[in-house]
Amino acid sequence: MSIWKRIGEFLSTVTTDAFSGVVEAVRTVFEGEPEVRKQVGFSIAMIALSAKMAKADGVVTQDEVDAFQQLFAIPPSEAKNVARLYNLAKQDVAGYHAYAKQVKNLFPGNDVIFQDVLDGLFHIAKADGVIHEREMVFMDDVAGIFGLSDKDYQRLKMRHVEPEGGDPYFLLDADPSWDYDQLRKQYLKLVRENHPDRLIANGVPEEFVAIANNRLACINNAWEKIKAERMPKAAQDA
Repeated sequence: MSIWKRIGEFLSTVTTDAFSGVVEAVRTVFEGEPEVRKQVGFSIAMIALSAKMAKADGVVTQDEVDAFQQLFAIPPSEAKNVARLYNLAKQDVAGYHAYAKQVKNLFPGNDVIFQDVLDGLFHIAKADGVIHEREMVFMDDVAGIFGLSDKDYQRLKMRHVEPEGGDPYFLLDADPSWDYDQLRKQYLKLVRENHPDRLIANGVPEEFVAIANNRLACINNAWEKIKAERMPKAAQDA
């Protein structure tokens, strides 16, 4: 069953008009379905934080709305449920700090999920061609609340804000002193870890596969740069 249908069914059981209450309800409604709880929790986290981020720079552009819809791949039949959640979050008096803390409590110790959420938020923020200063403050704050390491967050940020993708070695978490074979092993390891199937197994709904595809594209681009630099020497040493 589509994650959006599950969310629609979930909303029919929730009586609160406060989005913070919706987030908390995820814990109890799906207590016996841990995998579904992760998927619904992730989706609601994305909707909540996207809505709050859209207000960060004071302007919601059509590009950002389009990016939101592209990332979420929302079927027309479920658009009303998503719109209801989005508007609830946008209007809720609770600040984004409170939402980020609720999301952290939904996924204790799951740094991968937190990176997935931030990847999606960056995708939406840059849709209008620029990540505004207030949006970046928003991202920095949320990453801090999630407890991401500075290195992991800087690597994630680099994928989105550097014009040419940034330092390819840093992006692959690789040491420039490694030989070609070591670098290739690290690249293949990251490809395996960031394959869409791995993200889905970790709790990201298949409707959000664009996150994995974007991340893999950056990993592949970084590897192509390293390969172009190192391949001649590797061939000579062979």
